[in-house]
Amino acid sequence: MTGPTGQPAAAPPRYDLAQSKVARPEFIALLAMLMALNALAIDIMLPAFPNFLADYPGTPENRVQFVLTAYLVGFGLAQLIFGPVSDRFGRRAPLFIGMAVYIVFAIVGAFAPSLEWLLLARFLQGTGAAATRTISLAVVRDTHSGRAMASTMSLIFMVFMAVPVFAPMIGQGIILVTTWHWIFLFMGLFCMAILAWAYTRMPETLPVADRRPLSFQSVREAFQFIFASRQSLMYGLATAFFFGSLFSFLNVAQPIYVDIYGLGPLFPFAFASVALLMAASSFANSRLVLRFGQRRMAHGGLIAFFLLGAIHAAIALFGNPPFWLFMLLVGLTMPLFGVIGSNLNSLAMEPMGKIAGTASSVFGFGQSTIGSLIGAIVGQLYSGQVVTLMLGFSTVAAIALVCVFVAEGGKLFGTVEG
Repeated sequence: MTGPTGQPAAAPPRYDLAQSKVARPEFIALLAMLMALNALAIDIMLPAFPNFLADYPGTPENRVQFVLTAYLVGFGLAQLIFGPVSDRFGRRAPLFIGMAVYIVFAIVGAFAPSLEWLLLARFLQGTGAAATRTISLAVVRDTHSGRAMASTMSLIFMVFMAVPVFAPMIGQGIILVTTWHWIFLFMGLFCMAILAWAYTRMPETLPVADRRPLSFQSVREAFQFIFASRQSLMYGLATAFFFGSLFSFLNVAQPIYVDIYGLGPLFPFAFASVALLMAASSFANSRLVLRFGQRRMAHGGLIAFFLLGAIHAAIALFGNPPFWLFMLLVGLTMPLFGVIGSNLNSLAMEPMGKIAGTASSVFGFGQSTIGSLIGAIVGQLYSGQVVTLMLGFSTVAAIALVCVFVAEGGKLFGTVEG
């Protein structure tokens, strides 16, 4: 299959890191921190849910979850803009504009007089964060392909997964010392620091000769190419549905840990233990994928995730399991994100070398909108029973597996090369 420009679908990297002044470890660390801005904006909010209820009286408890949903909707929609724009103007300028938007509306959120204004600020903060996700993945595709791309994505996702270890603790610490408003100010200051780092050190990875015109016809051709690629489209959908389980967990983690299991201020530590396992599995995947390939790792991980979710749901049908059993099963299930997520993303992006920015935006939009919608549905259905979350886990994993079957023509695990 060829792309809109007639190039092979699985185009090789277009930028050699050796020609830049940035060493590979710093390059990966920078991209990881750009991705981490998004994870921070989600997870640092979790301890503040009760404080929002206190400061905005009359707000139904389940509606506070929209502080996450509003952000994710803005994050998803804006990716459709940043992708084509970055394919036209390069990676750096659109990234810096998005980060500036993130900073401005993080500060606005700190002074929101009502929940409605807070939700608007979160939505617009999410639109700025869209640049960090879309452009980071496009930069990875600009500089990598094949298993090397999956390995690098795993290292980036390792940091992305590690952020939840610290973000809720930071949020909880800020609340213990002052008010939740300083959480937003902290996000703005943190983004300023990463912006300064990226401005001085991040190379432009899209050569001028490879940039695409920003026209209706050009964008239409790119979208047609994405939707005509069965591998990219179906792996993109599989990733979107699978990430619905992560958003579901984020929406109900605080009430499960605090209301069901009574952890109170210890909630961030329980949450962090799960995130640490996810980060460790991402690191392990960065090594294992070079040996076994993306398909074997992703397919095996999805099957295991589905089975564990179904087992946990069957147990929870008889009532909420004891804390030790809940943590054991969650501790086995959630680390599979590190095995599945980066490999699914890599397989979706592999044929998209010539339109990496636009492709990243389409897949990011799908992951954010479908994932956040699933998370919102599970959050609204949640009524104090763990079984709601676990049924959500097994359901989205089953849908993702169907998408993978279609992508692979009814086969799983691929070849030694894949």
